[in-house]
Amino acid sequence: MITRVLTVSVLAGLLAGLLISALQHVTTTPLILKAETYEAALRMQGAPMQAAFTGEARIHLAHNDPKAGADHTGEHEWKPQDGLQRTAFTSLVTIGTAIGFAALLLAGMIAANEQIDQRRTLAWAICGFLAFGLAPAMGLAPELPGAAAAELQQRQLWWLLTAVVTAGALFVFLRVEASWARALAVLALLLPHLIGAPHPAAPESKVPAEIAAHFAALSLAIQAALWLVTGFAVGVLWPWLARRSTTAVAA
Repeated sequence: MITRVLTVSVLAGLLAGLLISALQHVTTTPLILKAETYEAALRMQGAPMQAAFTGEARIHLAHNDPKAGADHTGEHEWKPQDGLQRTAFTSLVTIGTAIGFAALLLAGMIAANEQIDQRRTLAWAICGFLAFGLAPAMGLAPELPGAAAAELQQRQLWWLLTAVVTAGALFVFLRVEASWARALAVLALLLPHLIGAPHPAAPESKVPAEIAAHFAALSLAIQAALWLVTGFAVGVLWPWLARRSTTAVAA
């Protein structure tokens, strides 16, 4: 069972990740590159910036600035060079994310004793997108470099709370027939948004609103596509591997 879960997760994630990476290359990546021109221009002017996670591979290295004294801590950012290197690293991140989605779908369906086929995995993938994509984005929209943002730890905690609560509420609402349980599930869906997502005191962005809005919409569409393609691949590969295992045992 564990071997089949790992095999299907890797194969489904690889197929979905490669397909969606190609889609990203012509949709969200050009917007990220455009936003980085604004970020770079403002850095040249010495304007304070807050970096936002964009799905691109980045490494931040803390260092002490000798010109500003021992107590001053600066930051160097490494990222893949534009072109083939950047495309490769971004594709690896997308493939890794798809593998995680596939493993999450299989774990949830096996734990719920759900039959794994194309129709059911697509339904679970839709719920996965609602819980881990759309619901958190209602409070924290996908951000471009140069966008104003609250503290990273606060955003991560709110995102995690929203995703877990939404996933649990959807499961209860769709699997439990008791009216009181469904009413509690609806209240749970609203809870993170009643608490409110963390936002900066000064929400001014350094990126034009039109570009930021376009990126947010495309990012959600790309994430929905990633969930659906991954779910479809899982629904195809799982029964196929099960049939191969049965044939091998019979032989």
